[in-house]
Amino acid sequence: MIKTVMFDLDGTLLPFEQEDFIKQYFGCLSKKLVPFGYVPEDTVKNVWAGTKAMVLNDGSRPNSAAFWETFRQAFPDKPDVRGICDEFYTNEFDMVKACLKRTPNHKPLIERLKNAGIDTVLATNPLFPECAVATRLKWVGLSESDFSYITNYDNSTYCKPNPKYYTELLEKLNLSADECFMVGNSVPDDILPTNALGIRNFLIPEFAENPDSADISTFRSGTLEQAISYILSL
Repeated sequence: MIKTVMFDLDGTLLPFEQEDFIKQYFGCLSKKLVPFGYVPEDTVKNVWAGTKAMVLNDGSRPNSAAFWETFRQAFPDKPDVRGICDEFYTNEFDMVKACLKRTPNHKPLIERLKNAGIDTVLATNPLFPECAVATRLKWVGLSESDFSYITNYDNSTYCKPNPKYYTELLEKLNLSADECFMVGNSVPDDILPTNALGIRNFLIPEFAENPDSADISTFRSGTLEQAISYILSL
């Protein structure tokens, strides 16, 4: 019996190409940090370095600690801008909404599941603070209250595609793999790791990420609406 549906965010609930998002995101963030002495090229380089540190995190510390320790090491003579970045994610980050291909309202989809007694969790790759996730949810008519749990870089110690990201989440939710269902657009991040753990899943192919050209012909796939209908039919 499915008790909980886990949703990816970028490219799944948010209809955009990852490259478009990254370009606009880095442009806005770099501009925000210029007054504090951060050169845009160095900012981008070391945000990527911090992101890599999170992806390689081994569970020994929150992803946020992995990111900020790495980022600050590159700028020992610059001010600590974590608070400035949180301010950015709450305010200027909203401009990155321009990368959306359209602006759907996903509230009814989430409500269909909740009305059927199914819990909803936002299993977004925990590379951002909670405030950044909240801002992006607003772009598609959603809020933090639509989910019982949201992964972010403060409450997670692993990242996708590490299967331990999902095992950590299952432990926190006190659920077994067969009680969960994953909906996502990334083959390496959302589909293959959940397959390995016995979590059923559904691929949203519109903005699919499949860098290794894995055979996806056997995967359940379709629109978000079709994913919801399939889950409710189980």
